[in-house]
Amino acid sequence: MFTHNLDPVIFSLGFISLRWYSLAYVLGILIGWWYGKKLISNKSQQLKEKFNLKHFDDLITYLIISIILGGRVGYVIFYNIEYYIQNPIDILKVWEGGMSFHGAMLGIIIGTYIFSKKQNIKTFIFLDIIACVAPIGIFLGRVANFINGELVGKATNMFWGIIFPKIDNITRHPSQLYQAFLEGIVLFIILRIVLFKKGYKIGDCSSMFLIFYGIFRIFSEIFREPDIQLGYIFSFVSMGMLLSIFMILGGIIILFKKNDLQS
Repeated sequence: MFTHNLDPVIFSLGFISLRWYSLAYVLGILIGWWYGKKLISNKSQQLKEKFNLKHFDDLITYLIISIILGGRVGYVIFYNIEYYIQNPIDILKVWEGGMSFHGAMLGIIIGTYIFSKKQNIKTFIFLDIIACVAPIGIFLGRVANFINGELVGKATNMFWGIIFPKIDNITRHPSQLYQAFLEGIVLFIILRIVLFKKGYKIGDCSSMFLIFYGIFRIFSEIFREPDIQLGYIFSFVSMGMLLSIFMILGGIIILFKKNDLQS
């Protein structure tokens, strides 16, 4: 058993503070940028003929804007719409927290679609690389969630349970770390294998990302407390589970339609 006493603030200088969560975003983008370019450079001629490293550099700006806007709007709509209808100005207070992974994902898809159409390049070529890169940011984000002592797990008697004293004195599952392992490390390995497997086709990584992330998220949510302002949508199904079901369905559709993406 471990008592959580980690400080979410790395350091403060006057009114300026650097938080682990902010650092996770920055590192996720920078490491993902580097890794994405490495994948493009090392990938088969199939991808090299389609676009170059400069295209990916230019895409990063779109992705940063898409992640922030999509993550925030997604949180507002999916997780706390009633509050923000009554307090619309608070939508702009991103520094107070409140970002949705599923919203950020939708933002990335829309931003990538707009960029790829401007460049006259197939959207799924970009999305496959982004899918392989995304687990890096997800891993760092979930570790930051743990450091912040947020999105806590359900009560447990397991010896690895964590007490989050800022919330209560109940020993809980470190569900943030479960998610970091599954949605970050395991998903990263799966997608790298898919990208470099013999017979890779455009859309493979995108479909596998949606399917496996959805599965891992649903499994992890079993050990995680639902968002306090929402509770369960019905029975034992949380909003995260519900949105992940749609992810899995989307991944299956792409999987069966991927032959149409090659031409």
